[in-house]
Amino acid sequence: MAFDPRSARLPSCDTIAVLAPETRAGVTMLAKNSDRPPLECQPLFHAPRRHYPPGATVHCQYLEIPQAPETAAVIGSRPFWLFGFEHGLNEHGVAIGNEAVLTREELPTTGLLGMDLVRLGLERGRSAREATEIIGALIERFGQGGSAAYDFDFRYSGSFMIADHAEAFVLESSGHQWAARKAEGRACISNRLTLGEFDFGSADAASYARERGWTGAGASFDFSRAYARADVDDPLFARERLARSSELAGRRGKRTLREMFAMLRDHYEQGEMPIIAAPPGSPKSFSLCMHSLSATTASMVAELPAPSSGAVPIIWCSMAAPCTSIFIPLFPEASIPPILAAGAANPSADSPWWRMKKIQQAVERNPNRLAPMVWERMRPLENAMLERAAEVAHRAALLAGAERAAMLASFTAQNLVRVMREIAIVETALADTIA
Repeated sequence: MAFDPRSARLPSCDTIAVLAPETRAGVTMLAKNSDRPPLECQPLFHAPRRHYPPGATVHCQYLEIPQAPETAAVIGSRPFWLFGFEHGLNEHGVAIGNEAVLTREELPTTGLLGMDLVRLGLERGRSAREATEIIGALIERFGQGGSAAYDFDFRYSGSFMIADHAEAFVLESSGHQWAARKAEGRACISNRLTLGEFDFGSADAASYARERGWTGAGASFDFSRAYARADVDDPLFARERLARSSELAGRRGKRTLREMFAMLRDHYEQGEMPIIAAPPGSPKSFSLCMHSLSATTASMVAELPAPSSGAVPIIWCSMAAPCTSIFIPLFPEASIPPILAAGAANPSADSPWWRMKKIQQAVERNPNRLAPMVWERMRPLENAMLERAAEVAHRAALLAGAERAAMLASFTAQNLVRVMREIAIVETALADTIA
């Protein structure tokens, strides 16, 4: 399959994990920007815990595979046409974000997508290590393939950051091969292979590469050097973004939730202001918050507390570009309002995603003037939700079953009413100002 990665609307993402000892609140946090075609709607999806009979199957994007006996409650961010997730969180406090990586492998037209694997890992994994092993086993058995783009043929393998309250793992892959390494402290991934040595992976990862002449005959084996695409040095413009996320995550001091939001809203020297000062096509024209050939269409920060802490996991979700949007706290154990799942190929007034995208497009006409108008309405509400969410999460941990789910669902619904009210106010203010 011939493909010029510099000439299309590229899926390209960034994921950051900060383990609990490195955060102010003492909880692990996983942050992810999903960068997809700019007008590809990405609503949210929620499923409760479910049980399945022996022999049940599940139809992923292109493959039907055996279903697990039980799947966990999950919340995921799902491009409207896909089965799988760009990122998400399950009821056990496992969070996963994925990246596209281009490797030497020629992928078939049918296989598992990286988004399939994120969803399957969340539905089946009760810990970060277990989810990592599950994703690896699925890659080995079924392989990867099929187009991950809606309206053109673009196939790629997956890279994943998988975290729970205690551990995080980086898993990288190529076709049926994979490798994983435990992350320490703070870790970042982008659209390039980074693993040299690894802790565990497919048994024939080294021999498969050597048989194809992708690596030397020495004793040491470097996964990224063997499998990375050799004809393009930085095929998805990831080097600069990976350096930037590593710089921001690695700054002195323990990270906070607000700082994780700010990282996902970053545009280099312009900070959270949605302005790209670099020439189009240059490395810095692809910022963490992306407004380019590919665009940030959804964002997540997952808070993963220890079960003994007296708190429940929270996923903070933002729709469209996070610099002009608002992070909303959600809980896998609780249902989400149906409106958050609304949205398809065409703009619609009943879809929060499309309404946030419309706000983003308006702001981009005059960011210096219009972005502060949006922030004036959105940021105080985001701060208020941030302050209350921790309290609600601790109170919910004292409850169980339906009572806990009802409390969390009520908090979610109240927040969404306020968010939708602010969206309407911002829409009117922007329309009046632009007119």
